[in-house]
Amino acid sequence: MPLAEPLLCAAAMRAAEAEWFAAGHDSFALMMVAARAVADRAAAMAPSGGRILVLAGPGNNGGDGYGAALLLEEEGFDVRVLALVPRAELKGDAQRAAGEWQRVVLHPGEADPGDFDLVIDALFGTGLTRPLEGVAAGLVEQVSRSGTPVLAVDMPSGIDSDSGEAHGAAIHARATVTFHTAKPGHLLLPGRLHTGALSVADIGLPAPEAPMLWVNGPGLWQLPRPAPDTHKYARGGAIVWSGPVIGTGASRLAAKAALRVGAGAVTLAGPRDALLVHAAQLSAVMLAEADAQGFQRLLSGQKLRAACVGPGAGPLARCVAGAALQSGKALVLDADALGAFADDPGHLARLVRRHERPVVLTPHEGEFARLFPALAGSKLERARAAAAQSGATLVLKGSDGVIAAPDGRAAINANAPPWLATAGSGDVLAGFITGLLAQGMAGFEAAAAACHLHGALGAALGAGLIAEDMVGPEVRPVLWALF
Repeated sequence: MPLAEPLLCAAAMRAAEAEWFAAGHDSFALMMVAARAVADRAAAMAPSGGRILVLAGPGNNGGDGYGAALLLEEEGFDVRVLALVPRAELKGDAQRAAGEWQRVVLHPGEADPGDFDLVIDALFGTGLTRPLEGVAAGLVEQVSRSGTPVLAVDMPSGIDSDSGEAHGAAIHARATVTFHTAKPGHLLLPGRLHTGALSVADIGLPAPEAPMLWVNGPGLWQLPRPAPDTHKYARGGAIVWSGPVIGTGASRLAAKAALRVGAGAVTLAGPRDALLVHAAQLSAVMLAEADAQGFQRLLSGQKLRAACVGPGAGPLARCVAGAALQSGKALVLDADALGAFADDPGHLARLVRRHERPVVLTPHEGEFARLFPALAGSKLERARAAAAQSGATLVLKGSDGVIAAPDGRAAINANAPPWLATAGSGDVLAGFITGLLAQGMAGFEAAAAACHLHGALGAALGAGLIAEDMVGPEVRPVLWALF
């Protein structure tokens, strides 16, 4: 089983380094290990003996650049260093690394990035939280215009390592070498679009203890496997609310997704006329006529472990969601069910906390803004705050989806391709989560596993994907690969 990949924000990375140095380890030696990783990646990107321009900034990121320049020159590359500030203004390890560079140091305006085979961006690393200005911004824009491939050191300059935001001019790297762990800004948009191919170099720091943020992947969760002596209800029963006759498609997708992901028995419940439409198109999914009260009575049965309310739920969404919340069963609230509580998120939070069971909310950005209008900050910060406020696991959807638990744990999903931007895709995701909850997975793990499966399936199906494909037999090889 692969290991979970932790992510560290800038403050946590600085703390990890400070603790390492306080234990007596040599900070300059660590810088040169980082420089070695940069040089190795650069050597793989540039032609043998090619021309490389290193852009060195005013801090330790610039020191990494000077160290890489030394190593690359020793390997026969034609290297130039263009410094944002004079060497005399550098401090500590960066000054020491710059002092070992015996060749002339260029300054902005004295080199054209277009004349080189590769540019190494060692201007600013993980600490940048403000827009680039003046000479630095001009230099980044000059690099962008040149079209020369860029290798970024730690973070593409201009990108916030915690939020992924580009506040102004920012490097578009073909590849990025970062150290110890990836950073949130490598995965969150638009940072991911600026990062290019990301490699994480092991520089010798100990693994993070008790991390609370990860790259979403199989190391973070394990899909449930049925026991040899199982039966359909032992695998877990799930129920999905149908909504009105003119909107049956969304709930049908969610129900089929719950069944495909392994729930042993799935029921669609709703008004009779809607069920007649479902009956013409479903075989394995069962049907039950119900209103909001009937839905709650169905949920009182021992065979049902999880419910989904929201996809195509229609005007009864709030009543049915309220009934499901009061049942104490594991629950996914999506789409119409989220909008139904937009005027009173506090009431939703009280209902969520009434029982000890997993509840998962799955808003896209528009739904999130209506449900949590007062929350601001990066996508990661907002998702974590919403999870803490609501008491539910929250999936803030998108190609850089964030899964956040009420206890502060979070994961960033980075495998979702643009092919998933199609009608019904979110309904399938809600169904996957429901099916995993029905099999006994905890809320955070079920949401994270469903998001990863959703992305992997989208990548496997590719161009031409429609939501119906994602609940067909095409699921099977992708799902098997994750066991």
